[in-house]
Amino acid sequence: MNPLIEALEPLFAPAATVWGAPVTWLELVAFVLAIAMVVFNIRVNPLGWPLAILSSLLYFALFWDNRLYGDASLQIFFAVIAAWGWWQWLRGTDASGGALRVRRLSARARWVLLAIFALAWPATGLFLRTYSDTDVPWWDAFPTAASVIGQWLLGRKYVENWAVWIVVNIVAVTLFAYKGLLLTVLLYVVFVAMSVVGWRAWARLARTR
Repeated sequence: MNPLIEALEPLFAPAATVWGAPVTWLELVAFVLAIAMVVFNIRVNPLGWPLAILSSLLYFALFWDNRLYGDASLQIFFAVIAAWGWWQWLRGTDASGGALRVRRLSARARWVLLAIFALAWPATGLFLRTYSDTDVPWWDAFPTAASVIGQWLLGRKYVENWAVWIVVNIVAVTLFAYKGLLLTVLLYVVFVAMSVVGWRAWARLARTR
């Protein structure tokens, strides 16, 4: 058993029932932390990053236990890049050497990121199909590959990160529903709405700077 999952074993006990399915304490705690994280992100508050680290580690354990290895591995990436994002928001600079601000990608950068995703999605799906026992390799690979791009955009304060999260969260809703993680389904439905709010809020900030 994975050492982290073994250490968190007591949290896998049922805490409640949602739509007839048990919800563990681990999923409940991760849910609350993740909601708080996005609220801080929308407000461009760096306190969202330590919450991202904690919630990512909890979701790693949850997803690994449900054989969602792509999404589980992604949570470790999230925890690592959250530390990087935290530093970026506190000390990072843009190309001119000034402090990072909310801004938009150039048209060229958007096409480059789309091309990267077009390569990363099938590569990730092939890797999961070949080297893991997941039953949804391509489905699992889509949010995995797209989330890497979204997290980088968030760390560098690009407005477009919210558009990526809207797509990722919609796909994740169907994936987690299939796996019976119903509280996490609810979380990602909320994430879709919060991503729309975040996109609008950051777009306003980008226009005023």
